[in-house]
Amino acid sequence: MHQFIVRATTEGSSQSPLMPNWWEILVVAVGFAVLLWIVVKFVVPAFEKTFAERAEAIEGGIAKAEKAQAEASAALEEYKQQLTDARTEANRIREEARAEGAQILAELKEKAAAEAARITEQAHTQIEAERTQAVASLRSEVGSLATTLAGRIVGESLDDDARAGRVVDRFLAELESQNAGAVK
Repeated sequence: MHQFIVRATTEGSSQSPLMPNWWEILVVAVGFAVLLWIVVKFVVPAFEKTFAERAEAIEGGIAKAEKAQAEASAALEEYKQQLTDARTEANRIREEARAEGAQILAELKEKAAAEAARITEQAHTQIEAERTQAVASLRSEVGSLATTLAGRIVGESLDDDARAGRVVDRFLAELESQNAGAVK
């Protein structure tokens, strides 16, 4: 065996130990080219397809997220506007109700005052009528009593209506003047 190693080293003495065999370089280069062609033809397109799908999914997701964010912002603004409109409408309705309530209250007070005035006027009229009737009744009774009393005092009959009426009127006038003097 030792001879075999020596022979191999002596035969290859024309070649440099640093330089590889050209056949080996050619076989390795062809193998590398075939492997490179397989990678470029099949592996790189699969990587590119996967990369493109992921990039598209990410960009689509970002676009969807931006669209959803814009829709949410628009919905929020619409909600805020509706809330503002609802508050404004509620304030308007509240103010209308207050005004209507005040108007109804004023109308009821006016009606009550008118009814009270009507009842008071009716009572005054009734009292005045009853007073007039009482005065007339008292005049006739007082007149009758006064003529009877005067007739007894004078000693003559005062059955004459005209004379009795004058006597009664004079008597009542004296009573009224005495009452007026007593009140002062």
